[in-house]
Amino acid sequence: MEIALFILVAAVIFVVKALNVVPQQHAWVVERLGKFHAVLAPGLNIVVPFIDRIAYRHMLKEVPLDVPSQICITKDNTQLQVDGVLYFQVTDPKLASYGSSDYLSAITQLAQTTLRSAIGKMELDKTFEERDDINRAVVAALDEAAASWGVKVLRYEIKDLVPPKEILLAMQAQITAEREKRALIAASEGRKQEQINIATGEREAFIQRSEGEKQAVINAAQGEAAAITAVATATALAIQQVALAIQFPGGMEAVNLKVAEKYVEAFGNVAKQGNTLILPGNMADMGTMVAAAMSIVKTQK
Repeated sequence: MEIALFILVAAVIFVVKALNVVPQQHAWVVERLGKFHAVLAPGLNIVVPFIDRIAYRHMLKEVPLDVPSQICITKDNTQLQVDGVLYFQVTDPKLASYGSSDYLSAITQLAQTTLRSAIGKMELDKTFEERDDINRAVVAALDEAAASWGVKVLRYEIKDLVPPKEILLAMQAQITAEREKRALIAASEGRKQEQINIATGEREAFIQRSEGEKQAVINAAQGEAAAITAVATATALAIQQVALAIQFPGGMEAVNLKVAEKYVEAFGNVAKQGNTLILPGNMADMGTMVAAAMSIVKTQK
């Protein structure tokens, strides 16, 4: 009875040792008698108890790894405190088990040395501008070396670049000065544009005024010319009408009467405009005056 119970317990232990369930995205490395035998895939796996043993367990998911902060020297001899984060994934469980005694430490150390080398080739200002180039350089170096460790380096990201306090204050002062410079330049450009706009406006206003004055002079000249033409035309028509009127019977007598009236009216106006009056010697002979005027009219005719 005791022997049967012992055999049953031994069988249960054997079965338990023989059956192994590997979780998804995991890989277990099995050694048989101290030598690599197989890699157990996710799911139910059977091994030989007491002969096979699970030596390594690897997770195949992407793993973030913090790279400790370190001091790097730039090309212009400035100290920078840099830290970052590395993302890797185990791609070959066998190499991850036997390619390196500690691939995590190896990746971390290589990331730090590669980072120091990349930053040492750049000046301080370039390190802030070319973070992507630094990240790519670290990933390229790590990926090449980690291939023999069964690890794939996916990406590296710099978290912080911290210069010394004195350098940081100097950079802030430089940024402030640069912003003030841009503000002064913008203000001067604004004043320049303002003066240009004012000058342009004054020029256009002067041109408009001159054009208006020119048009006004032209209009006045055209008005005067039209007035002179109208007066001349009216005068010509009046003379023509007078000449035609003289041709009719009694026309000459009417002209004599009109000339006499104008003669008398002219002397009356002379008397009104001044205290001194100069009269011709034959003032009493009005007929003689009219006859003289008519002789002039006949001559002009």
